[in-house]
Amino acid sequence: MARRLHRCAVRRRVGLLVLLTALASSAVSAVVTGAVEVFIDATRGAIQKVPIAVYSFKSAVAVPGQPPADVLKDDLRRSLLFEVADLERLGIRAEVNSQPKPEILQKALEAGLEVQVWGTLLPRGSQIVMDGTLFESSHGEVGRKRYVGSPGVVRHMVHRLADEIVFHYTGEQGIARSQIAFVSERDGAKELFVMDYDGYNTRRLTFDASLNLAPAWSPDRRRLAFVTYRKGDDPQIEALDLITGARRTLVALRGLNITPDWSPSGEELAFSTTKDGNSEIYKVDRYGKRFERLTDHGAADLAPTWSPTGREIAFTSDRGGTPQIYLMSADGTNVRALTYRDQHGSYNTSAAWSPKGDWIAYVCRDEQRVLKICLISPDGQQVRQLTSGSSSDESPSWSPDGRHIAFSSTRNGRRDIYMISTDGTGLERLSTTGRFNDDPAWSRS
Repeated sequence: MARRLHRCAVRRRVGLLVLLTALASSAVSAVVTGAVEVFIDATRGAIQKVPIAVYSFKSAVAVPGQPPADVLKDDLRRSLLFEVADLERLGIRAEVNSQPKPEILQKALEAGLEVQVWGTLLPRGSQIVMDGTLFESSHGEVGRKRYVGSPGVVRHMVHRLADEIVFHYTGEQGIARSQIAFVSERDGAKELFVMDYDGYNTRRLTFDASLNLAPAWSPDRRRLAFVTYRKGDDPQIEALDLITGARRTLVALRGLNITPDWSPSGEELAFSTTKDGNSEIYKVDRYGKRFERLTDHGAADLAPTWSPTGREIAFTSDRGGTPQIYLMSADGTNVRALTYRDQHGSYNTSAAWSPKGDWIAYVCRDEQRVLKICLISPDGQQVRQLTSGSSSDESPSWSPDGRHIAFSSTRNGRRDIYMISTDGTGLERLSTTGRFNDDPAWSRS
């Protein structure tokens, strides 16, 4: 049973200077130029979206890839906080020079677009200077940001502008600069990769010609813990430093060592191991020195996920006869079931606790016994199925703002990484290359 659950859990969570080089070479700097800190109705009710106009960026340089204004529109839409207007449909000219003319601003206001954004791209030697301006019809210019970097990181600059806008109106960090680590099968091996949250800028992290699975981000985004088979049949858990490229072994106990998950503080790592015969959950300090056993049961216990407070852990266990989701305190006490066979079906695994603590995503089975992503509140009072259709959906991982879930799915005929909003809308395919893509792990912002 432990090995069977291990395969499921590994699918969920399961050379190296590439990421650092990409980040270091970007050398993006931000300069505040007259920005005004204005927080307007930060909560804005439950779902009320802010209507916003995004004008085309005036560019004096050629920028490869998607136009910056389109990147910004997509970022703001994905925030679920803004209603991005179709300016052409409203009869408003989207192309501007350094800024929209007063009559254009007025026309946008008459169309209900109180908030408007525009930008410029100018060369500075080998660098590009990007200015972004946030305008409100009732206040005038309320913020302006300047970013400087190489041509290859203009997309990153736009992501940063989007996050600044989200923060301006909510006081919360946006997700546009977050990343998703995942497993991809290339050249007959399963290796670790990382991509921007929107599926762009994919980089390979491991080159082991082996099995590397179940990536888990540290809270500071500096390290990835993951399962590796590169040293033999018994998988170990290693940590990859994304700044130095160094790898070190955290867990090399006898048997299977799988399903790592960092605590919110980054000081501990929960994982499961079969060192005691069956699969049990342990935790270890970030140095791989001090181990503590958390479960002690004849059934298979695995796939731990920390609550955002660090005080509780959800996990999968078949101690009731079928795989179900259980909760326990972070010291292993107060174990109780969250899902039940008679209420939630005979197969519920791979829990992932939301960053806000209000939901736990997990893999369930629908009435056709097809794997889907479900949500349950930690008190068990609210349950709903998030994904639908005939595809197999697995490996849920939360966005930093708790509004989206990344998961793997066969809905396109092969397994790929997708994103979906927690209301079931906004489905997007993120991975497009590789034979097999699985185990998404979403970083913090």
